[in-house]
Amino acid sequence: MKITPQDTVRIADRIWIAAALLQKTHPSRAAFSKSEILERLEAEGLAAGVERGTLNAHLDQHLVANLPPSSGKYRMLFETSDGNLRLFRPGDLTHPARLQLRKPSKLFPRLQEIPQRYHYLLDWYANWSRKTPLPQAPNYDDDPLIRLIGSGKHIWADEHADEYVENLRREDI
Repeated sequence: MKITPQDTVRIADRIWIAAALLQKTHPSRAAFSKSEILERLEAEGLAAGVERGTLNAHLDQHLVANLPPSSGKYRMLFETSDGNLRLFRPGDLTHPARLQLRKPSKLFPRLQEIPQRYHYLLDWYANWSRKTPLPQAPNYDDDPLIRLIGSGKHIWADEHADEYVENLRREDI
């Protein structure tokens, strides 16, 4: 059964379904290119009646948790360091502007708002997002440059930074 333009399935939910299908069928892959997600959308009939520019806007910013939001502030996808996308997992880095909402931003579709044949993806996602470990945050304790943060602040503790620089310039003359 293909989704027709008359269906009321939101574009965000269609994209989430395509990404979830990719994630589920390729569990060893960390993330997927935007073109792979678009191809899966088309293969499922989920792109019917939606302009490519609209789909791209959703993939580029509306749904991506760790990017600054435009009009949409959903957190359904996460952009990896290589520019690919995967499903968002609670605990993923989120752009602060996506958290400044009166109600929580959408992470996944609501059961009653997607076709029944995709309902199983919500259960799969609940298990996947709970069992799949988040990438380890970098450990900056061993980074010599990071350890330098704050060192030397005693040098200009008693004067404004501009005054300190001006005094240094006078000493060079």
